[in-house]
Amino acid sequence: MFSENFAFNTLPSPLSALSMPVSPLRFATPPAWTEAVLADFDTFLQDHAAAEKKASGMAISMLSHYPDRTELVAAMADLAVEELTHYREVVKWIHRRGGVTAADRKDAYVLGLREHIRRGRELYLLDRLLTAGIIEARGAERFGLVAQALEPGPLQQFYRSIARSEERHYSLFLELARRYIDPATVAARSAELLDIEAAIAAELPIRPALH
Repeated sequence: MFSENFAFNTLPSPLSALSMPVSPLRFATPPAWTEAVLADFDTFLQDHAAAEKKASGMAISMLSHYPDRTELVAAMADLAVEELTHYREVVKWIHRRGGVTAADRKDAYVLGLREHIRRGRELYLLDRLLTAGIIEARGAERFGLVAQALEPGPLQQFYRSIARSEERHYSLFLELARRYIDPATVAARSAELLDIEAAIAAELPIRPALH
């Protein structure tokens, strides 16, 4: 765990200059990752497209698993549409650059986080919401880094918009968790999962992929 080395809400958001909130993450993505993305941006775009498609599927899975949670169902329905819209836009960029979409691959980062989701209806709901939010926070950080590194133009604007959306999604999942679970319990478990995520993120290979 990194609890002694990382304090909650200490990492500046890559979009902090644009008045975005402070990131909750406890491990900062190293500059080498951004360099790898820029060196093979077409591969990164393919992985980004897959991530957006999976995010849409996750939202549909959530609303299907909890049909009795009215606010959650409404929020996940909207999120599923938004993530699929992002997928469509990334696919357009791939096609503009003469590429094609690739087959999905397993995401070791996401699978690593899911290993820490506990059993039990309420525990599972809490952990699923918080891990989903943390994944969105990592996406916000990394898409923000990409936006900072790109030359001014439509592609940079696209990634700035994506980063903002990911930060908003993190807040959405946190708000949903607080709606259904005691806020003190949410805060304590969030701190635990952020430590876990930091350890996983620190071990990620440097490659042109979101994770």
